[in-house]
Amino acid sequence: MKKWGNPARNLKHSATQRFSSQSFEAVGTVIESADPSFEPGQIVIAHGMGLGVDRDGGLACFVRADASWLVPLPSGLSPLEAATIGVAGFSAALAVDRLESMGVEPGFGPIAVTGATGGVGCQAVGMLARLGYEVVAVTSKPDSRGFFKTLGASEVIAPPGPSDRMLDKGMWAGAVDTVGSDVLAWLLRSARPEAIIASIGNAGGNRLPTSVIPFILRGITLTGINGNSPPTLRRRIWERLGTDLKMRRIASLARVIEPDEIDDVMVQMVAGRTQGRAVVAFCGA
Repeated sequence: MKKWGNPARNLKHSATQRFSSQSFEAVGTVIESADPSFEPGQIVIAHGMGLGVDRDGGLACFVRADASWLVPLPSGLSPLEAATIGVAGFSAALAVDRLESMGVEPGFGPIAVTGATGGVGCQAVGMLARLGYEVVAVTSKPDSRGFFKTLGASEVIAPPGPSDRMLDKGMWAGAVDTVGSDVLAWLLRSARPEAIIASIGNAGGNRLPTSVIPFILRGITLTGINGNSPPTLRRRIWERLGTDLKMRRIASLARVIEPDEIDDVMVQMVAGRTQGRAVVAFCGA
């Protein structure tokens, strides 16, 4: 695959790097293919399906991948835009699509997005804002207000600390949570009746210190998002990412780096000193 990602049976490419020694995704050009669904010269996207976890990921000039992993680059996206979106933006789009399918519409009330400076969070903010939702970005980074205003957030707030309360004042018609633990518990107890909360990450921990009270007294729905989607859903979501879910100025979220910068950028990510996306360019892409 070529410089912006990780695709199909031998590709020259580049990749978006997230918290791993291997990239979870890649965008690139097919060099050769044993599957007639993909032709040399075609630009494709690869992510999930064990890529970068059970199998080598995108930190290489060439990647061999199963055809079932791949999605053709949508006509509405450039390779750099697709690599910037990556599995984080795909997961954010899944969450937005889920909220829509469960009946959450613009005008129903604020939608909270937690962990909002991360790859999933910032893209969820931008997608929801583009669709006309009132978006509240929840972040512990107080210097990021200007960043979120450019993405379309109507408000930026800090998450509260842990609490033993079972219910708070209802504020959210829906939410996209990337943090888990105490932050997800707070969203549940502060959601409005019949709200939908999409859980997509565990940056704050795996445990969920909550009770049944938000579910049985307010009818809250907690729905999980899994980025390893079947091919039909995967292609539909990527088509949306090139059309109605395409963030304005998506490429502006990307910092394009060279392979020898990866270690330093990863240290900054783990320390919480980054926002947006880092895209690794390989082989002169």
